Amino acid sequence: MLLEMIDITKRFGPVLANDRVKLQVRQGEIHAIVGENGAGKSTLMKILYGLVRPDGGTIRLRSREVRISHPGVATQLGIGMVHQHFMLIPRLTVAENLVLGLEPHGRLGTFDIDAAQRATGELATTLGFQVGHRDLVEDLSVGARQRLEIMKVLYRGAELIVLDEPTAVLTPQEAGELFKTMRKLKEEGRTIIFITHKLSEVMELSHRVTVMRHGRVVGVMETAQVTPDQLAEMMVGHPVLWEVDKSPFRPGPVVLEVRDLHAVDARGALRLQGVDFVVRAGEILGIAGVQGNGQTELVEVLNGLRPATAGQVFLGGRQVLGESPRQIREESVAHIPEDRQNRGLLLDFSLCENAVLGLQHRSQFSRGWLRTRAIREHATQIVEQFDIRAPDVQVKAGNLSGGNQQKLIVAREVQQDPRLLIAAQPTRGVDVGSVEFIHQQLVSLRSRGKAILLVSADLEEILGLSDTIAVMFRGKIVGQFQAGQVDERTLGLLMMGQGAENFPSNGSGDPEVAGGGVR
Repeated sequence: MLLEMIDITKRFGPVLANDRVKLQVRQGEIHAIVGENGAGKSTLMKILYGLVRPDGGTIRLRSREVRISHPGVATQLGIGMVHQHFMLIPRLTVAENLVLGLEPHGRLGTFDIDAAQRATGELATTLGFQVGHRDLVEDLSVGARQRLEIMKVLYRGAELIVLDEPTAVLTPQEAGELFKTMRKLKEEGRTIIFITHKLSEVMELSHRVTVMRHGRVVGVMETAQVTPDQLAEMMVGHPVLWEVDKSPFRPGPVVLEVRDLHAVDARGALRLQGVDFVVRAGEILGIAGVQGNGQTELVEVLNGLRPATAGQVFLGGRQVLGESPRQIREESVAHIPEDRQNRGLLLDFSLCENAVLGLQHRSQFSRGWLRTRAIREHATQIVEQFDIRAPDVQVKAGNLSGGNQQKLIVAREVQQDPRLLIAAQPTRGVDVGSVEFIHQQLVSLRSRGKAILLVSADLEEILGLSDTIAVMFRGKIVGQFQAGQVDERTLGLLMMGQGAENFPSNGSGDPEVAGGGVR
């Protein structure tokens, strides 16, 4: 046995994140760890990598007990970790990022850039990666950045590699390339632990799978002997409905209309280039795209968080471009932001306070001072209605699991019964149970005649929920389809900028017939 983690225990205040967890990983296997948000998966891996110190338990590596007090010790032991949020410096080159912290030096003690570039080339060739050592990281695709992260851990001698949600922001084609790399590393004798919420990946890649729930291990199985339905039920404690039941698509009047929208980012680079679309009542318009192709700027402009340089935005036929976030919110627009911790919540504030964030000025919650009793009653109601799991409504939002943080945001926005919901990456990094819940909320709004703009890099989500699908690449809509008229492979190619010339700007046909879409 390569790795044994025995009776690992970790508390964060009143929360027992790991409860005498046992994990065994064999040499040369791909081992999946699955579970709900808050099940303790990431905490366990952070303990293994030295980012978190356990309160109790033992770690054995190759039958020898080890104490991993910080990531430097983990690196020395041959353990590497590729985090979900990449640890790269955008303004440095590929070679400079690769060797950062372990830079080769010449005779006079200066940085040997030639040696760094040679090391980069050799690793890239060995792995079959197409990456230029002089390229700036900020110019790389998401898939290329992830390949660089894998190169970094291999450069540091990793034999045991931990991958945390490795496909969260990848296209299907990029995910396929990653899977090839994982299999190649396994064939070379390396061992891989990967955390994922996508059970299809577990079934395709892993030899064994460990399931965690509420901080404990509830099962360890050979992957070939278990089904996705069984895994999902073990994760959440009840059967999971994979497909959301939607009523037939019956589009109503136009709610949101965007015309020739242009915008730049903080550095002045053009991020939106003539974007046009409409969203109708009773419609979910899904916008697919690899992160960084203008979706963030689009959502910010629509919510009044970023100025546009040109274009028009109409809400119910009224021009609203340039209005403040509060003015737009008062037009019955709700917003699920893509970054729940930096844009959706105040982590040091209580669940109560976050439940009315952005609504606190309304008479229901304020009379010149905050009506704390009304706020507490409101928070208690949505905690019960939306199954937000928290010890009490006064707990800090930062102490909730990622899935429960997301459910709190969804509850706050959905309970307003908005006429337009802008949902950006609404299920990123959440477990199958929370995904099922959030999808049901979106479809429920649609069934009540509300308009939904869904921005997501998850093609299963886009295909499963959307009535109309548009693809963004480099700030433009490069293809548009009605649900059922396009497959995942075609969308993935468009997300990478391939094949856009084969599609007309309006792929959905006559919008008066098809529903929403490009004008």
